[in-house]
Amino acid sequence: MSGTTMVVVITCVVFGVLYEMYKKHLEFKTKTIQHNKTSDEYSIQLKQKVDQLTERVQVLEKIVTDEGYQVQKDINNL
Repeated sequence: MSGTTMVVVITCVVFGVLYEMYKKHLEFKTKTIQHNKTSDEYSIQLKQKVDQLTERVQVLEKIVTDEGYQVQKDINNL
C-alpha cells in the first residue's frame, strides 16, 4: 500500500467516524429538545395547579376570617 493510499483510507475512516459522531449528536439534541418541551408543558400544568390552589386557599381564608363564620362557630360552641 502506498503512502497516498494510506492517507486516503485514514482520511475516509476519520470522516466516517466524525459523521457518525455528528449523527449521534443530532439524535441527542433532538431527544433533549423533546424532553425540554415535555418538561415545559409539565411545568405549565404545575403552575396552573398552584394558581388554582392559591385561589382556593384565599377563599378559605376569607371564609374563616369572616365575622359571620366566627359568630356561627360561637353559636355551635354553646
